[in-house]
Amino acid sequence: MSVLKGQNVLLGISASIAAYKSAELVRNFIKLGANVQVVQTPNSKEFVTPLTLSTLSKNPVLSTFTKEEDETFWNNHVELGLWADIFVIAPASSNTLSKMANGECDNLLLTTYMSAKCPVFFAPAMDLDMYLHPSTISNIEKLSSYGNFLIPPGEGELASGLVGKGRMAEADEIVSFVIDKLFSNLPLSGKKVLLTAGPTYEAIDPVRFIGNHSSGKMGVAIANRLARLGADVELIIGPTSEHVDHPNINRIDITSSSQMFDACKALYPSVDVAILSAAVADFKPKNIVESKIKKKDINLNIELTPTTDIIHYLGEQKKNQILVGFALETDNEEKNAKLKIASKNLDFIVLNSLKDEGAGFQHTTNKISIIDKNNNIERFELKSKDDVAKDIVAHLIKIL
Repeated sequence: MSVLKGQNVLLGISASIAAYKSAELVRNFIKLGANVQVVQTPNSKEFVTPLTLSTLSKNPVLSTFTKEEDETFWNNHVELGLWADIFVIAPASSNTLSKMANGECDNLLLTTYMSAKCPVFFAPAMDLDMYLHPSTISNIEKLSSYGNFLIPPGEGELASGLVGKGRMAEADEIVSFVIDKLFSNLPLSGKKVLLTAGPTYEAIDPVRFIGNHSSGKMGVAIANRLARLGADVELIIGPTSEHVDHPNINRIDITSSSQMFDACKALYPSVDVAILSAAVADFKPKNIVESKIKKKDINLNIELTPTTDIIHYLGEQKKNQILVGFALETDNEEKNAKLKIASKNLDFIVLNSLKDEGAGFQHTTNKISIIDKNNNIERFELKSKDDVAKDIVAHLIKIL
């Protein structure tokens, strides 16, 4: 699977003869599983048609703020900038480079560039004399100083007939450059993380079980964030309808707490970090009935026995790993969480309370506090679980 699978790639195309290469660039990103949205400058449509690019990208090409047939509609450059995981401007003409470097925003591509929160790559394309002009050199230096990534142009025969530097990099070179730059220098590259998520189901008979309301949403959000930052994730997950498709995530489906324990025990010695976000059942039936219990058995008593405390076991076996726990509490939340840090040998714990509206099971949001082993507390507002995952992983990176 490609590291670009599921990534949102915004491709900006400015007016240059090299725009003919953009069609192949769209195709290459699509082949690698990326979602591609093309934004063209109005003049670039003289070099490559929106029809070609929309057919290849499977998305309408955007080039104006509004639609001629519906002036109440507008293409929101802020939303585009937030949507993108990667922004590639190829070709980047001398005119577009100048406007980017100096904050001019007279078309949709430029306003989207100014709104982008993701890594931005630009691939210059122009004639030799234009590329070597002091103003172009200055603009490229400015853009690089802003944190943008220059995809160096190649040397060869140019559209003018001159031979030299200025031709846009080839499509496969651009894709390779983006992958190498983004995915070889990520903060969690080379780190292996064990992550548990979701509920466990403890069988009573072949039909019934003891379980809880965990959806697995929080754990999956953490897994995706870890993977996007370069980690190799071993996701041990209980019964859930949540899906993961990042190539850095190896999903291991389990049902019971004993299956989760066995998987954790096998993987723990080989990981750098273990994050146990699963809602593991504390008790299970002592004896599982082999046949379905009939309703007539009205005097049924189910004897329970404790499940293995997985995180306590990992804390005892801990060597150089970072161990992170979760606490879902209803009373004396911070006190109980601090006790867990000490008793289970944790580096930090993520606390949430069922008393907080919008937090806990089944919600798409969560409200957490992070408490470290020195009892320092960082409290966060109610956020989407994707944003909560960013906060948790950011704290992990500080420790690493």
